[in-house]
Amino acid sequence: MTETMLAIEIPEPGGPDALKPCSVPIPHPTPDQILIRNMVAGVNRPDCAQRQGNYRPPVDANPLPGLEVAGEVVAVGEETSRYKPGDHVTALTHGGGYAEYTTVHERHCLPWPEGYDAQLAGAIPENYFTVYYNLFTRSRLASGETLLVHGGSSGIGLAAIQLAKACGATVITTAGTDEKCAFCESAGADKAVNYRTEDWPGIVGEITGKNRVDVVLDMVAGDYIQKNIDLLGRDGRYALIAFLGGSTAEVNFGKVMMNRLSISGSTLRPQSLDEKAQITSDVERTVWPMFENKTVRPHIHCTYPLNQAAQAHHLMESSSHIGKILLTIE
Repeated sequence: MTETMLAIEIPEPGGPDALKPCSVPIPHPTPDQILIRNMVAGVNRPDCAQRQGNYRPPVDANPLPGLEVAGEVVAVGEETSRYKPGDHVTALTHGGGYAEYTTVHERHCLPWPEGYDAQLAGAIPENYFTVYYNLFTRSRLASGETLLVHGGSSGIGLAAIQLAKACGATVITTAGTDEKCAFCESAGADKAVNYRTEDWPGIVGEITGKNRVDVVLDMVAGDYIQKNIDLLGRDGRYALIAFLGGSTAEVNFGKVMMNRLSISGSTLRPQSLDEKAQITSDVERTVWPMFENKTVRPHIHCTYPLNQAAQAHHLMESSSHIGKILLTIE
């Protein structure tokens, strides 16, 4: 193994072309970490926000972009016990995924699901960990309830559709084209609404009637916030995970109080080491069997070589993709 590796850095905030290939030292695992030779790295909206200068990494994080990888274990810290060199893992990283090698805490890694390759395994952590934590741990989505998820054709949205249907929920989603809506319904959504051409709040209200929506998973926010509150029924839960439509809104909290609504927000990256480890453990226990029995499966839109990370970000920001964008690493 050489002492340096190819990575992607952000010398200055900016557009997708702010991403630049660079050569940096290969990291060494601390006692509780493993070193992964990355085969793929996931591309996610927080990576774009970091590149733009709008999502500063925590002080203890790797400053390179990239929040998930899949690859081969090549070295382990002396306090680790689960993995050995040669094992294949997928991992939720604390930054540093856009690189040939990444160190990750052992408890934030999982073996590839049986029958999965690097691409399928690498498409899991950021999306499925986020969805499981927000829909089931925090929002307590249950069988027989109705979920409204925005951005249904994104990696997050498709994961939410699949996991919610697997638990017995009814799923309504929004997407920006008829093609995307058709894909969402083929993935299991009971109804997909084109938010560009249709009155999505009116349609959702007609579908749910007096029972209303039980849980909303929202990555848009902005002027969607009041519309989502208006659609939630008694004891409804509203999970905010991103602010693509803006982080501020004028809200009538009367409906929040009258309907006993709960509003929560979270992101994965700032969670503590132990909190991330608990999410990892919960997902392995509940979701890994679904991957292995083919109840759920990531959908990969396309891949780019690591040195074309800028092109991957251009595609991400165009919102023309369906599912996951990955970087491949030779």
